[in-house]
Amino acid sequence: MNQKWGKRLSLSVALAMSLSVLPTSAFADNETAPSSSSSPALSDTAAGGDNSTVIDDKSVKLTKSKAEQLVRQYVNIPKDYTVQSTGLSSVSLAEGKRQYWNIEFVKRVNGKHMGSINASIDANSGQLIEFNSYVNNPSVKPTYPLKVDRDAAKKLADDFIKQIAADYSSEVRFNEQYGKEVLPPLTGQVRHMLRYDRIVNGIAFADNNISIEVDSEGHVQRFSLNWDSTVKFPKIGNYLNEQEARQKIEQAASPILKYVLPYDNNDGKPILIEDLQAFAIDAVTGKKNTSADRYTFYQGTPSTSPITDKPLASAPLKKEISEKDAVAAVEKAFKLPDGAELQHSSYYEHQNDRVKQTVKQWHLNWAVKEKDKEIGSFSASVDASTGTVVNYYGYYYNSSSSANTGTQLTLDEAVAKAEQTVKEQLPWLTHQLYVVKPDPKQFEKQKPEDNFTYYINFVRKVHGAIVEYDNVGVAIESKTGKVTSFDGSITPIEYAAKTPDLISGKQSLERWLDYYNIQLTYRLVQQYWLNGLPMPIEKYKVMLASGVIQDDVEVKNEVELVYQLVPRTLNESVWLNAVTGEWITRDKGEVTQLDLPKATDIAGHWAEPQLELMISYKALDVKDGLVQPNKEVTRGELIKMLVLARNRGEGVYMTAQSSKLLSGGSFNDVAADSAYFAYVESALEQNLIDVGDGSFNPEGTVSREDMAELIVRALGYNTLAQRENIFKAEFKDADKIDKKGQVAIVVGLNIMSLSNESFRPDKKVTRAEAAAAFFRYLQQRAELQEAPIRM
Repeated sequence: MNQKWGKRLSLSVALAMSLSVLPTSAFADNETAPSSSSSPALSDTAAGGDNSTVIDDKSVKLTKSKAEQLVRQYVNIPKDYTVQSTGLSSVSLAEGKRQYWNIEFVKRVNGKHMGSINASIDANSGQLIEFNSYVNNPSVKPTYPLKVDRDAAKKLADDFIKQIAADYSSEVRFNEQYGKEVLPPLTGQVRHMLRYDRIVNGIAFADNNISIEVDSEGHVQRFSLNWDSTVKFPKIGNYLNEQEARQKIEQAASPILKYVLPYDNNDGKPILIEDLQAFAIDAVTGKKNTSADRYTFYQGTPSTSPITDKPLASAPLKKEISEKDAVAAVEKAFKLPDGAELQHSSYYEHQNDRVKQTVKQWHLNWAVKEKDKEIGSFSASVDASTGTVVNYYGYYYNSSSSANTGTQLTLDEAVAKAEQTVKEQLPWLTHQLYVVKPDPKQFEKQKPEDNFTYYINFVRKVHGAIVEYDNVGVAIESKTGKVTSFDGSITPIEYAAKTPDLISGKQSLERWLDYYNIQLTYRLVQQYWLNGLPMPIEKYKVMLASGVIQDDVEVKNEVELVYQLVPRTLNESVWLNAVTGEWITRDKGEVTQLDLPKATDIAGHWAEPQLELMISYKALDVKDGLVQPNKEVTRGELIKMLVLARNRGEGVYMTAQSSKLLSGGSFNDVAADSAYFAYVESALEQNLIDVGDGSFNPEGTVSREDMAELIVRALGYNTLAQRENIFKAEFKDADKIDKKGQVAIVVGLNIMSLSNESFRPDKKVTRAEAAAAFFRYLQQRAELQEAPIRM
């Protein structure tokens, strides 16, 4: 694309300070400057320090001073902002590199950081690549509901792109799903994240995009142009249509049976799920596409049969293990070297909330000495209930200190040794452990004199299901043949004698393909090679961040056209229950659904929007499509609404300590498996309710006076409300009101209303009335935010 120069255009960007941004055309020093841009996400080189380093800018068309001048034209920097740093950096493109200037401006008051503006600009074309701002301004009040919703934010972003990146605006398409919030916000402080994907031949190329963040006041807070015009796209003839692609995906998909543990489940029991990870197929051939991870380290695949057909021994019996017993167990399992001295031991107990069991362990550390000099260290953890070694690790500070056998173990010999180690340490599980033999290609470039380590992992399967939360692995030195580490982390769970009946593979696939969207897209595959071996991108990024990138790191880029599975935008992570076929939440294992619940009996109701808000957060249950808005709200429902509103809609996670799971909770009528348990316990912790006589009565009704007190407590004014003669409740029925201060506050704030100048304190609250009251609570909470006083 050709850059257009000469014309100046200003755009007001309302941040907390006044910013103005200009298009690339504001820089008119070179009419033929190239325009392709790339985000400075991965910097290859950097010369920084505005006040400390002289930057050699002869390699680029924009000088340091010109870059700063141009940034100040794009972004109107307030006078009290000064340059903190300037850097000239580069980022790798598909072909060549992109050089850019990065300039940071900061505002300080008496040494306190009050705000910053960062901007990056192409050092040759002058195109603004990125900017973002931060302002430390606690006096800014959020507004609820939002002044600017997502649709309005998109209109602002559309106009912004046309002025800041006009040459790119015709080559992008708005991504409807990216950044889309499923649940309506419960706070006035929201940033709308918007992305516009690059379109090539009518097909999205999401690796190139323009992303913008707009706050709920309509202020553009961030802009980023991620673009690489040097990417070459393959010539594509005929490719599969969406229906054909779906058929190929159905053929390639293989859901995997797994045992999982929710993060905050009630009974500590594992759940059988069907899992299907996202994958892609070639859009032309329909074959499953694996090129995206083809060049990571080869991890191998589990063997088709376990180490043994039957267990080699019975599981160890429970008994008390002393420190002496623990030390003996480690010495028996892994022969410690001569000179090893026990330096430290400790006993530790903790409650495993996920399985509701107490874990007891001995932690031991040894030092290895030679001529009074420490040359290595060894550590181990031993189950204090059974005497089994949970993990073991040994390390010599100098590799030459480790005895060398003079030969090098082959991969097969290492696998055999790892299996033998597992047989000795976990003999009761050998019929459930499957070795994962690494791909031999990983070791092809190793030299005979190298002393590298083989890492052999094992997968545990129970009833054919992978046990996701167990870890078993062995590390073996190639030159010494010694086991340098062992991990036998087995979660203490008892499983059923046989597999329960499961949903069919067809049912599982249908549900997963309802969860995923099938998207046609170009995809850039970056391949990193070092010394002729593939290197994971994660390792490359670490090297990049540490500044140790070597010249012989080769980067290969390949663009492919694929149909890929893209997860739906959901407000929670889910699993598919393999027994019931229902979707369940990963945090608690509770039954959920992909679509937000909808009620058919609230259309046209005076509290329809407020009810929809509470239904979205599952504060009110919808049964058979009905929410029954005029039904009296229960105490449990009201507390759930209150906690959700106070927590800004975030879930409530209760630890065993805080929720008293082991003793059954704080109330005798709210069991740990109750839908209200976590919310009631949270309300108790937040001092919104008290234990009283030990009963909560979750199904009981709520009076208007009761709700008024709860809302005032949530606002933090309850103690103040009890002061006499401060609040006047001049209502017709004031003599019937005990909590006059609380009622005066909720009426004065328009959270609750009067009827014929009467409050009606004893009237029972309906679901619609409760939903409306908490919606007004959210509004008032934002307006009541206190701003600091300037002295």
